Amino acid sequence: MKWIIQFWRLMTIQYILVKHGIDRVVFTVPGLERWQFLSYLNPWNLFRNKSRSDAESIRLALEALGPIFVKFGQLLSTRPDIIPDDIVAELSKLQDQVPPFAGELAQKIVEKSYGKPVSEVFSEFDLTPLASASISQVHAAKLKTGESVVVKVLRPDILKLIKHDIALMYLVARLTTRFWSEGYRLRPMEVVAEFEQTIKDELDMMREAANASQLRRNFTGSSLLVVPKVYWDYCRGDILVLERIDGIPVSDIEQLKSQKFDLKKLAETGVEIFFTQVFRDSFFHADMHPGNIFVSRHNPENPHYIAVDFGIMGTLSPLDQRYIAENLLAFFRRDYRQVAILHLESGWVPSDTRIDAFEAAIRCVCEPIFEKPLKEISFGKLLLRLFQTAGRFNMTVQPQLLLLQKTLLNIEGLGRQLYPDLDLWSTALPFLERWMQERIGVKALARNVVDRAPGWAEKLTDMPDLVYRAIQEHLQIMRMAPKSSLEARELPKSPLKRLIFGSGVAFIAASLISLWFADSQLELRTAASWFVSGFGVFLLLISTLMDRKSI
Repeated sequence: MKWIIQFWRLMTIQYILVKHGIDRVVFTVPGLERWQFLSYLNPWNLFRNKSRSDAESIRLALEALGPIFVKFGQLLSTRPDIIPDDIVAELSKLQDQVPPFAGELAQKIVEKSYGKPVSEVFSEFDLTPLASASISQVHAAKLKTGESVVVKVLRPDILKLIKHDIALMYLVARLTTRFWSEGYRLRPMEVVAEFEQTIKDELDMMREAANASQLRRNFTGSSLLVVPKVYWDYCRGDILVLERIDGIPVSDIEQLKSQKFDLKKLAETGVEIFFTQVFRDSFFHADMHPGNIFVSRHNPENPHYIAVDFGIMGTLSPLDQRYIAENLLAFFRRDYRQVAILHLESGWVPSDTRIDAFEAAIRCVCEPIFEKPLKEISFGKLLLRLFQTAGRFNMTVQPQLLLLQKTLLNIEGLGRQLYPDLDLWSTALPFLERWMQERIGVKALARNVVDRAPGWAEKLTDMPDLVYRAIQEHLQIMRMAPKSSLEARELPKSPLKRLIFGSGVAFIAASLISLWFADSQLELRTAASWFVSGFGVFLLLISTLMDRKSI
């Protein structure tokens, strides 16, 4: 029975692809041209829109194939390293515009998940959905305590559909790799595996609830972004319950204008939110298309955003944060050699890459772009071109960077939709420079020492015994050495002296720095323990050295 379902689904997929002319697109791929005559046997050629581009045909075919393939197309739109520019641009238009399923069915799913009638959980539950997406649907409701909430419900049988479609994707990926000589370059198995993990993460409503909770905590007290409250007691693996927040869709420009919103301020606030998430928190909303962003109706002169849908979030390591910030600053200053060096140091390109050749390639990409007025420069497209250029130098694809680039394109497009003259560079530059000053320098180093001092202090109590044992073992070896071997006894003296002096100075200096920056009694006690322990180790080392001289 299972193979019959898969066969029927495969035939349906094939029918839709042929109907939209994807066979013609496939036969233009290098290595498959000799089979192009087969596309002329396709009866749908008689009804096909001849003016439609190949990229548009691919987008329309994915939309016709259903929600899972729409999600897959959205993932491919973030992979400019393997997908041509025109197809990436077209796939970025894919939205989760899916017809809703019956509200009564949503109610049954909720009741099954809670194990009780919906009337025992909510005082009100609206059967008419507020929104419908590829894997879930949202309904308005009201808790027994009176709070207005939204209930996000997974689509019925979505798990079975995903399982079948992903199995077919793996089949196509294997056939592509096996029968097309150039197929391995697209890494189809890796792309499908990445998509499978992404879609599984989105299906876990508890994971999305945790993402929303983290983002809300990051912006507590902020006037930039509002994140709905999570009602944890009502969340399940297939149910998400959030605070209901009323706002204006960010794409409704006419309504924003009619209510006298400052659109320039709104666009700049969006940029600030993005860089705050990336560089302050290292945790950013990676699906910020207009359907997921609203504007609060309050305070039009100083507006703030409301975010929804937290299924896809991005993170960056401290090393990624620093290299991205330095890269962006180097771009702004047109220091292409520094950009090349940073790529090399970060390990994004192989260590044997020629700096001068990579620098020249980056210059060829950037110089024509920088000749335009700043307001016409697309930051996201610049990164896209850079990734493609670096790909020629065997740059390792960084998933977190692709998510970052996709989000930046969304923010940039959104900002210029609100305010066409938005200068992303001048908005971002002060933030980046301030961030770099806070992360690099003497104060940043001292702050890091203070932050890590309590952990070091716990380990410090073991240091005197460890150092004493190490030195005693060294002296025991020296005693066992032949008396005539003066070199064996004298050579270690200099390194040992340096070890003693360096250790003592380091311990005492660290404790003094901690004392200087201490802001509380706990930090003062910690710093004092550093000083006492460090000075004790210093005296122990000196006494050991004197003991050694008596050998």
